[in-house]
Amino acid sequence: MNRRAIQWRNGVPAVAGFMVFLCVVLNGRAVDFNGLKPAAFAHYVGHFNAMEDENVTNTIPDAAAWGWMQKEIPLFECPDKEVEEMYYFRWWSYRKHLVHSTNGWVITEFLTPVRHAGMFNTISCAAGFHIAEGRWLQDGNFLDDYVSFWLRGSAGRPPPHFHKYSSWFAAAVYDRYLTTGDARFTTNLLGDLVADYQAWEQEHLTASGLFWQFDVRDGMEESISGSRKDKNLRPTINTYMFANARAIAAIARLAGDKKTAATFEAKAAKLKKLVQDRLWDAEADFFEVRHEDGTFSGAREEIGFIPWMFNLPDAGKKYEAAWRQLEDPKGFAAPAGITTAERRHPQFRSHGVGNCEWDGAVWPFGTCETLYGLANVLREGKSSAVSTRDYFNNFMTYVHSQHADGKPYIGEYHDEVTGAWINGKGGRSRYYNHSTFADLLITGIIGLQPRADATVEIRPLLPAGTWDWFCLDGVSYHGHRLTICWDKDGSRYGRGPGLAVLADGKEIARGEKLAKLTAKLP
Repeated sequence: MNRRAIQWRNGVPAVAGFMVFLCVVLNGRAVDFNGLKPAAFAHYVGHFNAMEDENVTNTIPDAAAWGWMQKEIPLFECPDKEVEEMYYFRWWSYRKHLVHSTNGWVITEFLTPVRHAGMFNTISCAAGFHIAEGRWLQDGNFLDDYVSFWLRGSAGRPPPHFHKYSSWFAAAVYDRYLTTGDARFTTNLLGDLVADYQAWEQEHLTASGLFWQFDVRDGMEESISGSRKDKNLRPTINTYMFANARAIAAIARLAGDKKTAATFEAKAAKLKKLVQDRLWDAEADFFEVRHEDGTFSGAREEIGFIPWMFNLPDAGKKYEAAWRQLEDPKGFAAPAGITTAERRHPQFRSHGVGNCEWDGAVWPFGTCETLYGLANVLREGKSSAVSTRDYFNNFMTYVHSQHADGKPYIGEYHDEVTGAWINGKGGRSRYYNHSTFADLLITGIIGLQPRADATVEIRPLLPAGTWDWFCLDGVSYHGHRLTICWDKDGSRYGRGPGLAVLADGKEIARGEKLAKLTAKLP
């Protein structure tokens, strides 16, 4: 069936025969894959729908949530029911932010209107996370429209508020291609992405070759290192622009445009060198903000981990020393999560409460960036400072933190010790779509590593001896449906012990341990 055949109107499938299509897919998954049955997880959504009022209704209401989720998301199960519940809660919450506008599908950050948003209540700050999460949906129209909106949504040009915040937009677009394999859609955006990068150069590039940004325009207001008015050289925007340049080069190669590829490869290489040369504070062993006067900020902040989010630092050299701070209680380790500034700093939690402070409180946005970076460090295997156990423990702290009053909840930011959400649980903060969860679980814990070729690569970060089984079923990947199952002794799924990967219901790879596993797609 053509993917545009199913259209949602007010949360209801508008195409005749939808239920027949749905039953064929789900029954096929249950029988052919010997996989997971949706009915086993319906109770989660029933609980979410009943646990509080539906404060804002966009295109797909709560009443239609489970029908939408069955059609769109991979099913997942594991022995830890809190993780399992959070997986479905975050998809249930993500669905609330899908808006079918006059420009097609867009994704919001806040459900309630906010003053700093643009058309359709959209904000670009977390667009990279929206794309990372949404790339696992079955229907590609959601992200096709959303990506096109940010590049062409205002009379064929980017909406004026696109550059209100720094972002790794081009990198997210390319990472989505690695998941879908849709080269045609991706290469069609090359000219737009090049023009967008050039606009950033005109607006924010300094004579030093590095980019400046206000901390508030990185989405990180009230920080120790900066202000809402200082044009500082920050690890954030410079890492994002490195990632965007590298992605544009890759998309250009995909399009056969060697000249553009070479140009942007050179830009990425230059930024990589400059970030390592200019933003690495050798005394602190950390990437830091440089002020306009050329001095370092003197504060280790969580943004110093961001360069690893896109594998910017050279592996096996001095830079991995920064990760010693992750598990240090005087560094970034706190009972309720990874702090946004080192706890030993004199200005830790000094900027007040309730005005979007990044001076120490825990932000899910920052937690996700750090977990992505940590995953890359662990895959490189070059640092003795961190382990897969550290990744898992921080992931689980992230899971635990996403609750309020005993119920699943995701808001803006929270206290690093008590876990209490700051800015309360009012309409503005509820279901804050400013982070990821499913993508972290899929690419991190389970370890599916999207690639451009026809190889499926699994590199689990789940520590040995943690879970005896898990299954991710119905993953849309390069036009196939993958099932990834771990069954320590073979008793859970009846397919024998070990890690197994199935494509379209047929096993393509098996390993005895939770370790790297590769296979060719059929």
